[in-house]
Amino acid sequence: MKILAAIGALAVVFAVVAAVFFCGGFYSVAGTAEEPAIVKWALNQVRTASIVRHAHDQPPPGFDDPAKVQAGAREFDEHGCVNCHGAPGVKWAKFSEGLHPDPPDLKDVVPEVTPSQLFWVIKNGINMTGMPGFGAAGATDEDIWAIVAFLKKLPSVSEADYKAWTAPLPAPAAKP
Repeated sequence: MKILAAIGALAVVFAVVAAVFFCGGFYSVAGTAEEPAIVKWALNQVRTASIVRHAHDQPPPGFDDPAKVQAGAREFDEHGCVNCHGAPGVKWAKFSEGLHPDPPDLKDVVPEVTPSQLFWVIKNGINMTGMPGFGAAGATDEDIWAIVAFLKKLPSVSEADYKAWTAPLPAPAAKP
């Protein structure tokens, strides 16, 4: 019984110290401050578990059709995703260097996640990362699935293909 009381007392002391540390302003929330390893680990664990738990939407039939992949490249470009994540032959925008955590290089991330998880992240965003929810910003589910189709092919997309896919569409000819 004494051991349980000691464990309980330690838990209360730990909770009070943590509350003073975080709520007392001792923890820096500056975007330039590196977070302690335990905080970084905890945030990664929470983010991963949340995405896995909530990502249930399934890709529509034919979502990886080449035309859909090309449309996804255009959506990726038009929605500004390229500003933070870059693209084949396109560097990240300078302002994205100030984001903390850094936006991931999607070529490295997309092979490890499912289309459902990508869809959920793009649609809902990720709190406290700078990743907006594009569903709330007006992107349709169809647009988001097109972006997912593009992202799943991203590791093998060449600079020339990306440039061709995101080139402005020719204006319709004027009628005489």
